[in-house]
Amino acid sequence: MIGQVSVAHATAVVGYDLFKDTIWQQAPYPRILSGVGCAGSAAALDAKISIYVGTVKVGEFYNSATGAVLVNQHMFAMNENVAAGDLIHAYVDIAPGTNPINVVVELLE
Repeated sequence: MIGQVSVAHATAVVGYDLFKDTIWQQAPYPRILSGVGCAGSAAALDAKISIYVGTVKVGEFYNSATGAVLVNQHMFAMNENVAAGDLIHAYVDIAPGTNPINVVVELLE
C-alpha cells in the first residue's frame, strides 16, 4: 500500500504531524513500513521530517528534491514493524520555506 500527503508550507510548521487524519496512519493489523520519500518546498534539503512508529523515532529525512516524490529516485528503503493499532507519524523538524511538502510511504500488509 502506498500512502501520500501533500501539505501546504503554511500548515507544515515545526511539530506538525504531516500524517494527521490520513486513513492509512493506523490499521487494526500489523504492517511493515518499507519505504519513505520526501520532496517539495523551495529547494532540496531545506525541510526535514522525523518518522515515528508509535512513540519510537525510526528515521529523519530531508526533502530530496523540489516537487513530487519520484518513487524510483527519492525513496529510502526501511524495514520497520508497525504493530496493530500503532500510529505512524511524520513530524516536521524544519519547516518548508515555500511550496507544499510531499511525503510518500510504502506499507506492506
